[in-house]
Amino acid sequence: MSSFHLHASSFKDPSGFVFVSGDKIYRQVNTSYATTYQQLMNSGLYQQLVKQQLLIPHVEITDNLTQSGNWHVTLLPEFIPHITYPYEWSFDQLKDAALLTLQVLKTALEYGLILKDATPFNIQFLNGKPVFIDTLSFEKYDEKQPWVAYRQFCEGFLFPLYLEYYLQTASQPLQRAYFSGIPATVTAKLLPFKSRFNLGVWLHVYLQRSVSSSSTAGKYQAQFSKTKLLNLIRHLEQIISKLALSANQRTTWSNYYEETILDQAYLQEKEKLFQSMLAGIQVTTALDMGANDGYFSKLMAAKNIRVIATDFDTRCINNLYRYCKQNKVTNILPLIADIANPSPAMGFANAERSAFDERIHVELVTALALIHHLVISKNIPLPLLAAYFHGIAPLLLIEFVPKQDPKVQQMLSGRTDVFDDYNESEFETSFSAFFTIQQKTGISGTHRTLYLMKKKEVV
Repeated sequence: MSSFHLHASSFKDPSGFVFVSGDKIYRQVNTSYATTYQQLMNSGLYQQLVKQQLLIPHVEITDNLTQSGNWHVTLLPEFIPHITYPYEWSFDQLKDAALLTLQVLKTALEYGLILKDATPFNIQFLNGKPVFIDTLSFEKYDEKQPWVAYRQFCEGFLFPLYLEYYLQTASQPLQRAYFSGIPATVTAKLLPFKSRFNLGVWLHVYLQRSVSSSSTAGKYQAQFSKTKLLNLIRHLEQIISKLALSANQRTTWSNYYEETILDQAYLQEKEKLFQSMLAGIQVTTALDMGANDGYFSKLMAAKNIRVIATDFDTRCINNLYRYCKQNKVTNILPLIADIANPSPAMGFANAERSAFDERIHVELVTALALIHHLVISKNIPLPLLAAYFHGIAPLLLIEFVPKQDPKVQQMLSGRTDVFDDYNESEFETSFSAFFTIQQKTGISGTHRTLYLMKKKEVV
């Protein structure tokens, strides 16, 4: 009997479950889902979705690896290197994931099947594009029944998009708070008055809120038809396709490399040193923390490194995603992540959704023009930062920006300087407890220094 363990997030669907055995992730199809699974495979729907790169492909394994009594077949899906969650995606990422879900739904209807759930957690980003990953989300289509996953789709996709569109502020904190979906009641309270003049908002938010709160909800069900469902899907597609963030809104870091860096000479010199250090190591994966618009992420991607680019600035990440999409850059995965408050483990038993650091494993971490923000703006001491990076970075390419730097002086101008231990000597002492400094080079024309460090084994 092979050893295995159930994936902590896979316990809700009686059709099957995800489990880990050895170094591979499998999905078991239970006997209760056998007929529907065979319809999926024999109808041609699976082949069509995979051909269109809408669904993750799998290989069937004839071994009952779990020795389960209700086993039908085992699936080995294509490996996804990094699992991400909707509250880490930018506006356009969530928008593309929503449109993909509707495209999968429409295609399924052509083959006599329908999606029984439509959560954003059924989507992952692979090679620059969203892909549907839950092979067991399909069920036989009954034309007389409404789409059972409609509310789930609205709460997980449409409502967060509406909120960010109308409020022009990040919806990710709300998505994290309501990680199963933002309810219509909450969405209706948050949307501004002007949204009430939009027909889509009335139909999908206010009407849904009224129906769900009505004492007669669930007692009466209108007659449904395939034509009505296709009209609903078409209307959702039209709404979501037109939603876009304001192009004029600036955020803290959205113009960093155009206006707020020291000067272009600094950037060119820093790029030269960065490229030199990068040339001395062999890595295939990297995490660019505080990536901003992805300037250095793009440099690494050009060397065929698969890069996860993170920043807390949602507009920066959205702009980077749009750049990658438009330029067909497939090896940069932009994600919204605040180093001082990363996505925690949450859900049932605090294990249903893993913490960010538990899911993201890379060979190199870059932290450029970042440490001074964490120390001075977030009050995180250098020793704690060193210990944190030790937990995630086999190799670390990091920039130290001292107090005499004009940007640090600007940060300190509005507050009392209580950061006596923030200096290059303390920086090196703190990080040397966890890393071996392999290279250290000052950036010409500045007081800034680039370091390449290798993780120590610390007992």
